[in-house]
Amino acid sequence: MDVEIIDQRGESRFEARIDGELAGFATYTREGGVLTVHHTEVGDDYEGMGLAGDLAQWALDGARGQNLAVLPECPFFAGYIKKHPEYLDLVPEDQRARFGL
Repeated sequence: MDVEIIDQRGESRFEARIDGELAGFATYTREGGVLTVHHTEVGDDYEGMGLAGDLAQWALDGARGQNLAVLPECPFFAGYIKKHPEYLDLVPEDQRARFGL
């Protein structure tokens, strides 16, 4: 399985593709130094393959590399950060309670 994740900035979403086919995505907005992730979705044929986690890790690593703060409005992203506390520092301290972090 060949998974590729790309940032489709024109559509404000990160896309996970398997063998060229769209398998899942995460929508976002980016304003200034803040990346707000709104929603993550994986196609029925690709559920259970860890794609949402791959999208989250890729997006969060990218945010870190670009020195962006992250607001995980998407419940999946908030849960991912809760399970992977190495990303907690990306969420501004005064916003963490809002996301259950």
